[in-house]
Amino acid sequence: MTETLPPDISPPETANPGPDGVAPVSLPPGFRIGAKLVFAIAAFLAFCWLAGFVWFASGIPTQVDDETTETDAIVVLTGGSERLETGLALLAAGQGRKLFVSGVYRGVDVAALLRLGKQAPRRLECCIALGHMADSTIGNADETAAWMKAEGFSSLRLVTANYHMRRSLMEFRRAMPGVTLIAHPVFPDHFKQADWWRWRGTTYLIASEYTKYLLAVLLHWADALRSSAP
Repeated sequence: MTETLPPDISPPETANPGPDGVAPVSLPPGFRIGAKLVFAIAAFLAFCWLAGFVWFASGIPTQVDDETTETDAIVVLTGGSERLETGLALLAAGQGRKLFVSGVYRGVDVAALLRLGKQAPRRLECCIALGHMADSTIGNADETAAWMKAEGFSSLRLVTANYHMRRSLMEFRRAMPGVTLIAHPVFPDHFKQADWWRWRGTTYLIASEYTKYLLAVLLHWADALRSSAP
């Protein structure tokens, strides 16, 4: 009599278990290729950001290139006492017919600004205008553009921190393409431009400003594409 064997009900063979007794998971080839592609793209973007960051940091102004050209207006972007003092000194020296301070807190008047400006002559009060609407660099540019148009001015000297100058000029050129702009950077004490990579706060400030600059460039490109679309 021939013995009948029971059907084989054992589970199919699997890969050898690892040291912990759990069989390793084998990822499909397509997933591994996709992961490598994502990593390569991320590494490329990080390299581009870092290269651009070094370019941006090396291009921060170290001096005022044009100190003598007179303009219709002197425009100060709020954000530091050095900016206001510099703007008032330029106005007192006759470098512009009027001074416009953009981004001033509501409730602050010209007299208060003159007190902050340290020994600014009172005779300048009649030649100072304040803008209270701006709360960003884009707002500064738009607010200044409206004031320049109302005054009939066609040239201005822009006063802001040196690390903020590149983005400010870009926004001002966008808002006032027909206006002559002269950069007049100021150099805050807390910004350690020499050997900036040795100073954590300065490095962070440059990185933050560079990232904002990149976002502004992307927004301008997007606006250009929308405006050129049929």
